[in-house]
Amino acid sequence: MNLNPETDLSFTRTLNAPRALIWECWTTPEHIKHFFVPKPHSIESCEIDLRVGGRFNTVMNVEGHLMDNKGVYLEVVEMERLVFTDTYTEGWAPVPDPFMTAILDLEDDGNGGTIYTATARHRSPEAKKTHEDMGFFDGWGTVATQLEEYAQSLK
Repeated sequence: MNLNPETDLSFTRTLNAPRALIWECWTTPEHIKHFFVPKPHSIESCEIDLRVGGRFNTVMNVEGHLMDNKGVYLEVVEMERLVFTDTYTEGWAPVPDPFMTAILDLEDDGNGGTIYTATARHRSPEAKKTHEDMGFFDGWGTVATQLEEYAQSLK
C-alpha cells in the first residue's frame, strides 16, 4: 500500500499476542469494548456485521458524552486486513462530514506475535492535521497497547 504523506497517518508495532487472537478481538463486539478507545473513555455499545458493506457501529463515552459512530467495512480479508470507514453507513448511505478510513493490517511476526499496522486515511490534508493534532499517534498507540494487554488476558 502506498501511503500519501499529505493525507495518511500510519504506525506499525509488534504486539505480543497471536494474530488469530488480535483478529478475534477486532471482529467481536464484546472484545471491542475492552480496547477500542483510550481509557478512561469507553465503548457503550458495538455492532459488527463482518462483511463488505456490513456495519461497524460504536457508541463511545467520552467524559460522559455519548458519541454515535456509524460506519461500514470496505474490505475484510480474514486474519489479514480490516478496512472500515465512516464515509458511509450501512446500505452505502453517504454521511455529510466523514472523518476517515481505517486500515488494519496483521502479519505473523515469526515468534508468536503480530505485526500490527494501523493506517488512517483522510479526505484532505486539513483532516489529517486535525487527526494528528487530536493525538493520533498517542491515542492509537494507547489503543494498540490496550489491545495487546487485553488479548494477552484471553490466552
